[in-house]
Amino acid sequence: MILFLEPVLKENVWGGNRLVAEFPYRAEGEHIGECWAISAHPHGDGVVMDGEYAGFTLSRLYKEHRELFGNIGAEEFPLLIKIIDAQTDLSIQVHPDDAYAREHEGVPYGKTECWYVMDCPEDATLVIGHHAKTRKELADMIAQDKYEELIRQVPVKKGDFLQIEPGTVHAIKGGFLILETQQSSDITYRVYDYGRLVDGKPRQLHVRQSIDVINVPDEADTKALRHTDGLPQNRLNLLEECAHYKVWKLELQGELAFEQEYPFLILSVLEGCGTVDGVAVEKGAHLLLTSGHGNVRLKGEFEAILSTVGGDAS
Repeated sequence: MILFLEPVLKENVWGGNRLVAEFPYRAEGEHIGECWAISAHPHGDGVVMDGEYAGFTLSRLYKEHRELFGNIGAEEFPLLIKIIDAQTDLSIQVHPDDAYAREHEGVPYGKTECWYVMDCPEDATLVIGHHAKTRKELADMIAQDKYEELIRQVPVKKGDFLQIEPGTVHAIKGGFLILETQQSSDITYRVYDYGRLVDGKPRQLHVRQSIDVINVPDEADTKALRHTDGLPQNRLNLLEECAHYKVWKLELQGELAFEQEYPFLILSVLEGCGTVDGVAVEKGAHLLLTSGHGNVRLKGEFEAILSTVGGDAS
């Protein structure tokens, strides 16, 4: 079957208005920064919109009907798919791995994530990695607020893809629209937040935890970025395969049929419109194809990112 979930919209201090202006989403607030499109996380648990399981949260469906997800062994639904609209810069931050998250936060997942750049300004850069050679140098530069010297700026353009491993210092900048595929976690350690105030107070920083988990020395700039322009049309082009997820890009022009052979498959339409097994889809649609779906028939002209669980969670 095909599941459609009610997206969960989040207001953020850095958020803009593109998610409600350009996509078929509705939310109150002037700074909607995130659309949690496919999520079973307790801070944004999507609800099935129609069909046999209408009204079920994704977490409940995963718990009570694991057969729909290939009976995988992950204790919680393992992925979270979101669109991020950054009007201003996000904090400079880092995420822990599973082991650190379990020990220090009491949650099952750390946060490995990847980004597909849906839109960005000309000559844009993202913060990916840092220049410190030792952990002591890292701690000293953070203590002395030498962030311009510490962080690494990486040039990117629309259509680029970035894999963000735990321990990688990173930050999305203003003007970016990003489709993020990640583990189902919202553990974020802020290293620096530009002195911004929320309700008159600075947001909490997590300097000790950040120094604990940041990779030193850092090699993220040589491994994170991949360009996706020039990929063949009408095929699933694998962008990333890691322990937590597999991610593909599809540029459809016409028709494509393939077998849904995974425990589940998520399809997010980024541009254009068409049909999936005869069901109309357009920009902003997110579908979850359950286990045993069989042959998938796509028609139309659209760009999509597809994802499924990685080997460790299955």
